[in-house]
Order: sequence, then structure tokens, then C-alpha cells
Amino acid sequence: MEKKKVVVGMSGGVDSSVAAWLLKEQGYDVVGVTMQIWQDEEEIIQEENGGCCGLSAVEDARRVAAAIGIPYYVMNFKKEFKDYVIDYFVNEYKEGRTPNPCIACNRYVKWEALLKRSMDIGADYIATGHYAKIDKLENGRYALHTSTTGAKDQTYALYNLTQEQLAHTLMPVGDYTKDEIRAMASEVALQVAHKPDSQDICFVPNGDYASFIEEYTGDKISPGNFVTSDGTVVGQHKGIIHYTVGQRKGLGLSLGHPVFVLEIRPETNEVVVGSNEESMSRYVRANKINFMSVADLKEPTRVWAKIRYNHKGAWCIAERTGEDEILCTFDEPQRAITPGQAVVLYDNDYVLGGGTIIADK
Repeated sequence: MEKKKVVVGMSGGVDSSVAAWLLKEQGYDVVGVTMQIWQDEEEIIQEENGGCCGLSAVEDARRVAAAIGIPYYVMNFKKEFKDYVIDYFVNEYKEGRTPNPCIACNRYVKWEALLKRSMDIGADYIATGHYAKIDKLENGRYALHTSTTGAKDQTYALYNLTQEQLAHTLMPVGDYTKDEIRAMASEVALQVAHKPDSQDICFVPNGDYASFIEEYTGDKISPGNFVTSDGTVVGQHKGIIHYTVGQRKGLGLSLGHPVFVLEIRPETNEVVVGSNEESMSRYVRANKINFMSVADLKEPTRVWAKIRYNHKGAWCIAERTGEDEILCTFDEPQRAITPGQAVVLYDNDYVLGGGTIIADK
């Protein structure tokens, strides 16, 4: 029987390297690909960053591919990355929302663009080193299943994948813990066995989003007023792109008690601050919905939901409130419900679906 061909997205890290090795061991015809998406800076910056797609990533991935005996290519996806990730990231901050560029990159670049190009060269699947599993359910739909290791589970950032994308994706790492993955890499002498995990957003290696946005757009972001919910001016902010809902540190306000960012108003250039109590809400409204384990929400459904990547999750009732809108009503108030972030719904260990948060009411 002819071997199934799989294109593995190789970031130069240990997870995608072991994913490629595992698939080769399982008998697939494996091709390694690193996606060139923004790497133009000098080598030294990339080496310091060591991010998921830096120049050093290409060299590490190339070495791993040679070690496990698979063909390896670098594919250019700079245009897709600029259109779907960087431009989106910049625009969301300027609109007072807090984007999640990894979710956009997963959906539109790592999957949509890479899958199309892989199919064009005769591949049956693409694969990544994400900590998640894919199952085909009894209802015929594909859904993400949380990974074996809860601490590293990455299903939150993948909730937006389509049925077509899931049907043509393999995620071999989801059955293992991080320690097991590193041990496997050591056993087969992969040089990246102890390479640190990438941190931060890959195209903002120093974490200074505001400076990146000003440099990228050429716009100087204007300062404005910090106000309380009743409109009282309590100070000056540096520009709305410096803040996110829920933020407490770095506000530079001395009001005699802790205050949190409650809302960002681009139309008046105001940042609304208030107490911890004011930052809590039981309601999350979201749009740009993607359903996964079910085709739709037919009736109000009790689900476990996460409102940010590192949120431990909480129980809520999710219901449809419009053609492209859901409302989640949590049992207990949740802190810092942030427009622009994702709310992801879980039915037991499966991703039921999710959407982009638009309001906390």
C-alpha cells in the first residue's frame, strides 16, 4: 500500500521535531517544512529570540530533518502572515481590543495556507507539534480533544480550525507529556532535545507591542485621559495601545487603592479604570463563531469555558443570541473579560467551539 504523505510544519523546536520523527516511525512519507513568515532581521536578533519561526529555527529544523532522514524545504508565507496576522494584530490594538495573533496564525497561515500548498504538492495531511489530539466523533464531525498533559494543552489556540482542516491534520504529540517528548528527542539524539520553549509573540521579540505598532504604522499614538466609570478624569495615559482590559500594573496612577483597566474607548481616546469588583462579570458575548464537536448550538448548553489561554476555565451556559453571536453566562463572575480574546467552549474533553469576545454584558 502506498504510504500516506504528510507535511510537518517544523519550527526548529523539540515538539515539531519529535512530531516529524514519530510520523516517520509510524510509516508515513514525511516532508519537513519551515514557514518563512517574517524573518528578515539580522541573525543575531533571531538567535537571541529563539522564537518559533526565527532564522535559527530554519537551521535547527534543517539539522533535525537531516538527522531523521526526511526531505526539508523552507516555504515563504510572508504575505499571508502580514495580511492575516500582523495587520490584524495592529488594527485590533488601535481599535482598543486585545488580539490573539497565535489563533489567527494557526487558522489562516499554519493551516489554511500551508494545507493548500501541501495538498498542491500531493500531501494527504499536514502535521504540527501542538499538544492536542484530533478525533472523529460518532456524529461524523472532527473535534479537538485535550492533550494528555493539561499543563501544556494547546486546544484553546486551535479552536478556530475548520472541519476540512481537522480532517487533514495529524497531531502526534498530543498523546505525550513534555518530559516524554524531550526524553524521546534525547534518545534519538536530536540536537533540539533541550532547546527552551519559545516565549512571547514571535514578531515582537522584546514584548514591546506599542513600539512595534508605532514603528510598523508610522503613526504616533496620542496620549489621553484615564477616567472612572462615571467619567471623572484621574490621570493621563500614554496611548491606548499600551493597555489591555484587566491590566493593573504599569498604569502610573496613585489613587490610594488598586485600580484595573475596565474598558478602552478608541473613539474618545479614554482608558476606563476601576476597582477589582468592577472588573468582574458573569457574561461574555462573542461573535465570529466556529463550531467544532457540534454543527450548531440548538439550545442553551452547559459547558466548561476558557476566556484566555491561561484561564483555568469555569462553568457557564452558552446559547445562541444571533446569526453569528453567542452569550455565555457563567456560574461565578469572571475577571477581566477582554474584547478581542477568544472564549473557547469545552464539552468534556472536546472543543465544542468558540468565538471572539466582543463584550462582558
